Amino acid sequence: MPAQRLSVVVTRRLPEPVETRLKELFDVELRDPDTPMTREELADAMRRADVLVPTITDEIDAGLLAQAGERLRLIANYGAGVDHIDVTTARQRGILVSNTPGVLTEDTADMTMALILAVTRRIPEGLAVMQRGDWSGWSPMAHLGGRIAGRRLGILGMGRIGQAVARRAQAFGMQVHYHNRKRLRAEVEDSFGARYWESLDQMVARVDILSINCPHTPATFHLMNARRLKLMKPSAVVVNTSRGEVIDENALTRMLRNDEIAGAGLDVFEHGHEINPRLRELSNVVLLPHMGSATVEGRIEMGEKVIINIKTFEDGHRPPDQVVPGML
Repeated sequence: MPAQRLSVVVTRRLPEPVETRLKELFDVELRDPDTPMTREELADAMRRADVLVPTITDEIDAGLLAQAGERLRLIANYGAGVDHIDVTTARQRGILVSNTPGVLTEDTADMTMALILAVTRRIPEGLAVMQRGDWSGWSPMAHLGGRIAGRRLGILGMGRIGQAVARRAQAFGMQVHYHNRKRLRAEVEDSFGARYWESLDQMVARVDILSINCPHTPATFHLMNARRLKLMKPSAVVVNTSRGEVIDENALTRMLRNDEIAGAGLDVFEHGHEINPRLRELSNVVLLPHMGSATVEGRIEMGEKVIINIKTFEDGHRPPDQVVPGML
């Protein structure tokens, strides 16, 4: 008699190849329509599943974990970030947590460069003129942006994504500066031509463009607060493709409105999809709906990692991407 297959509940729609493979391997319950589960729906799913496959839109805190049944043994997160999951409480309850690191490095770095170019070259403004049919022809002084070659790029967080941004920036002729919890090895720094700043304050005061590429942790919450933002040059640009909570969004909005910072490119926001309405009014801001990881290839690879984590767990082994509390 064949062994009973794991019961897997997926909280959002995933790419078709991923859902097909999940159905082949497990007793899977897919999400239709593609809307976030309510808290009650999540609690119910956690009571009836062996494995839950959530996404960043699912807030799995201690209160919700307390409602999980004895059956739930693995939370196989679809995504690299796990700050929406109380990993410590999950572990205390005997529930493992896994994620999908490293898959979206190149995609997110591409989006970082896209935002840098979009803000500095005023691409959305030009696009709006064309879509309105307002273009009356070329003018020497129309839509003047800035050249990025030669500019100082400060990278806050020099992990996989930060280093991928550095490689691209180097190809564009930018000067790479970075601040990180730990300094990189000399040979890695040399490969990017990068300068390390132990003091974040000193770095942000000198760069022309600041790219946020660090995770959201208690230590990085509002790391770019009002005081630190005021250290930046009025001509500087801020780009964030990491986590919105790293920046004090209200302070950034005030400074953008007062021309104390020249522009911003934001793919993430402090309060999820609830964006400060004053940001949408500004012409010097490019806002995207969390598109940094939005490639077909990346999303399929994320699903493949989820499947490997679940299958390895089912076979009685530690998931290769298990998240360990205290090592986030």
